Amino acid sequence: MAFSDDSGVDGPGASAAGRSSGPHGSPRDHGAGPAQPAFGGAVPDAGSARRRARRIGVAMLVAGFAVFALLYSVQPVLPQFAEQYGLGPGGASLAVSAATGGLAVGLLPLAVVSQALGRRPVMIVSVCAAVLIGVVVPLADSFPMLVTLRAVQGLAVAGLASVAMAYLAVETRAAGLGAAIGLYVAGNSLGGMSGRLITGVIADLANWRIGVWAVTLLAAACAVVFVLVLPPSQGPRPAPLRRSAVLGGLRAAVTDPVLYGPYLVAALGMGGFVSLYNVLGFRLLAPPFLLAPAVVALVFLAYAIGSITSATAGRAADRLGRPRVLIGALAVTVLGVLVTLPDQLGAVLLGLGLFTGGFFAAHAVAGGWVSARASGAARTQAPALYLLAYYLGGSVGGVIGGLVYGRWGWAGLVLVVCAWFLLASTGVLLAARAQRRARRDAAGQADSDVGRQARSRSSSAAPTGG
Repeated sequence: MAFSDDSGVDGPGASAAGRSSGPHGSPRDHGAGPAQPAFGGAVPDAGSARRRARRIGVAMLVAGFAVFALLYSVQPVLPQFAEQYGLGPGGASLAVSAATGGLAVGLLPLAVVSQALGRRPVMIVSVCAAVLIGVVVPLADSFPMLVTLRAVQGLAVAGLASVAMAYLAVETRAAGLGAAIGLYVAGNSLGGMSGRLITGVIADLANWRIGVWAVTLLAAACAVVFVLVLPPSQGPRPAPLRRSAVLGGLRAAVTDPVLYGPYLVAALGMGGFVSLYNVLGFRLLAPPFLLAPAVVALVFLAYAIGSITSATAGRAADRLGRPRVLIGALAVTVLGVLVTLPDQLGAVLLGLGLFTGGFFAAHAVAGGWVSARASGAARTQAPALYLLAYYLGGSVGGVIGGLVYGRWGWAGLVLVVCAWFLLASTGVLLAARAQRRARRDAAGQADSDVGRQARSRSSSAAPTGG
């Protein structure tokens, strides 16, 4: 068989599903052409379809902004958690890891449930539930309660993350699908960056609880816009779940050796990325830097670099091939980590920019590889498994990184993170070799089929003796 190298739309907040139907699309979700009415009625004209697609894009922009602002709002105040609750960096990191872990756990179940209940209701409940939990998080009177609430909030966020791309593929189709996905990706990225910045700055001026409430208030406003703007669904009616289809897709997604490379990049890359950003505040607040918390929060502006590098890497992958670009992106990421070693603010900021840009480029290319490679039954579950590896890696890796930093300092963390990215690079090389082998086998099979057909035609045309 032949394998496509289409990269699709990638960005710093993009999930792997963003380059395909998403974690629970179906083959009929991928048809081209104008959107068709689901249950009769007139086919909408092109102008109406475009207006509807723009409306959906705006709704998904604010929804992505809301949930990812909430998801990462506490990351800049981990040092305050450590001081208030008497924790080390590893323990404080649980406030982030619990949320990303809850998101990872909820991805596949909620993707499956949405097929029976409908994607639009699942997304609305997801966004509203995440906001309501955000109101309660600052009221937690103990760290275990805070971690529990964060885990539940991550589970709520999974409802949007697991179905958004498949919803866009079905509801917009050719009438602005790329633009709608781009808006959703932008919302994810801007939300994650804004949530960190707002909480970090307000925590320095007042306290972390007020900072989280400020983010929640902004997310609540976005949720209202989302519910009001998102139009009724025109996609297929929810259908009863078929166990054989779900299990068949999972089996196909976990037995393809080519997909192991991108999965490894997702898990180890996100683990290293969250680890570094989780403990960065501890380092910059301590000697010799002694920066104010509000200033430390500004380092999250580096996320904007990912918007550029992810799109650039996607275009480069089209020309040069995914494995080559992915290895290059991982190399830049490792270089960025090493540059942060000196106790000089300029070096730390430069290294952070390289690290962030390289990571988002790698994430974009790896996610696009999964979407292009997955076909048939795996098209539904492979992107969801990529997301599962991504967020589960961030959850576990974030805690491990905090523990390493608490024991061996920044140099120890740099060593561990570099090892993770080098291991991910090894996985990419092995996946590329498996893909080349599969292509050769497919080409050999095709040549064999052509030869058999030629011999059959020659045999049927040969004269027979009498």
